[in-house]
Amino acid sequence: QVQLVESGGGLVQVGGSLRLSCAASGRTFSTYFMGWFRQAPGKEREFVAAISWSGSSTYYADSVKGRFTISRDNAKNTVYLQMNSLKPEDTAVYYCAASPLGRSGTYYSTERYDHWGQGTQVTVSS
Repeated sequence: QVQLVESGGGLVQVGGSLRLSCAASGRTFSTYFMGWFRQAPGKEREFVAAISWSGSSTYYADSVKGRFTISRDNAKNTVYLQMNSLKPEDTAVYYCAASPLGRSGTYYSTERYDHWGQGTQVTVSS
């Protein structure tokens, strides 16, 4: 079992940057495939980025490719989302999610992930 706590959200102007962090409890963090999702008001939760257990593979939604970077530090049990060149359409609650070793499913599907954080609000103002 792993518990996830996001932080780093806030209000930022268009073109600004934020770095989200997701701290995980437990001693098996390195065995979890990690993802970031977001949900805007009235919309479904959507995939943002994901990272493999070692960090050697990363995946991004087309809408954030080239602007966002996902990374992880297994020694600190933390996954990060660096967000640059933010746009108003990036406004959403951002969720960290964990998929345990052996769990099937595509990296961009919410069904693959068993554990979710409480979310952190990101608001991009114009």
